[in-house]
Amino acid sequence: MDQTTIAIIILLSSFVIMLVLRFPVALTLAGSTVLTMIYLNIPLEVVGQRMIQGVNSFALLTIPFFILAGQLMNEGGLAARLINFAMLIVGRVRGGLAMVNVLACLLFGNISGSAAADVSSIGSVMIPMMKKKGYSKEFATGLTSAAAIQGVVVPPSHNLILYSLASGGVSIATLFMAGVVPGILLCVTLMVVARILAIRQGFTQTTIIEKKDRPKVIKDGIISVMPIVIILGGIFSGWFTASESGAIAVLYAVIVTFFVFKEIPFSRMGTILIRTFRTVSMVLFLIAASNALGYVLSFLQIPNMVTNGLLSISDNPIIILLIINVLLLILGCGMDMAPLILIMTPILLPVVTAMGMDPVHFGIILMLNLGIGLLTPPVGTVLFIGSAIGEIPIMKAAKAMAPFGLVLVAALMLLTYVPSISLWLPKLLGH
Repeated sequence: MDQTTIAIIILLSSFVIMLVLRFPVALTLAGSTVLTMIYLNIPLEVVGQRMIQGVNSFALLTIPFFILAGQLMNEGGLAARLINFAMLIVGRVRGGLAMVNVLACLLFGNISGSAAADVSSIGSVMIPMMKKKGYSKEFATGLTSAAAIQGVVVPPSHNLILYSLASGGVSIATLFMAGVVPGILLCVTLMVVARILAIRQGFTQTTIIEKKDRPKVIKDGIISVMPIVIILGGIFSGWFTASESGAIAVLYAVIVTFFVFKEIPFSRMGTILIRTFRTVSMVLFLIAASNALGYVLSFLQIPNMVTNGLLSISDNPIIILLIINVLLLILGCGMDMAPLILIMTPILLPVVTAMGMDPVHFGIILMLNLGIGLLTPPVGTVLFIGSAIGEIPIMKAAKAMAPFGLVLVAALMLLTYVPSISLWLPKLLGH
């Protein structure tokens, strides 16, 4: 075997072995990179240089801002207010509480940008509430887990920002715009299916907000959704960049959390900052390690090999995209979303661009595909959180989630083969 083949074997085998041994993903990426560079006699200083280069990006400021804003609004009781607001809109119809769940997840996802935060915050309120209203805990858990995946597609998704970095600079603002219509599509389809299943299973109790409470619910709801208006309105209008919108969202979150809702004292700010710093440090280390891995992948020409290999199977874009989707769905069962974005983007993006696909379109497909992976054992983070909140075994949660998971897969296929769903709004706004 030639040197390149042996290097690829070392890279892949060390990566798999360290994952099996449950090394942290970032250390796995860095470790397999170092071992391969040692074999190739590449100076190890290159690893450090590439890792520093990976986090030396102004666009990365967007991530800590949005994470901090989401943490602040979550601690400040935002979830309960968004649920009441959604209940005022659709709670009065049969099966309406299931629809409230989906709508609340969409609204919270528009602020937190995280599916895990979505299922944690909305689930901790909605799952007990649905159980009290006669819904089975399996149905409530499965629905909440699936509905939380909207958070990976709609802006300000942290994962869209990671994709922008991994792709070499696809506009974050354009990606945010591209996620709006798919997010609405997911919300509508999940609400329809949730209502149908709720009625079939006899979960038909309605929830009506009393007239005397409606003004406060509307006021709190408007205050709670204002970060969405600030983020999307500012970016789409060109008033400020994605990073600037994140900073403004943090300022708004501080004011609302500590001086409007006042559910927690300002002394909690330190705890929130520490939690945010921990999350951001993990994300930055992961980005740094993946950038070093990307250098090795490029050096070994692995993206070109994958491109040529897939295109040799078929020159039909429909077949290639189906293969890519199946591959990503399988990988999503065994690895978390963020590292897969950073690893697979530089490998698969050349394949789809060679077929003429818009990188923005591929980004939305990648988000939903890997988001579905958050619902599939053995590493389905969102499903595990949902089952813990619902207090049911993971396999029961997976079975209850299955109908909604099929809806997500159907939406994935629609987004894959109908590019205009993702690209219509960016084109309309001139991006």
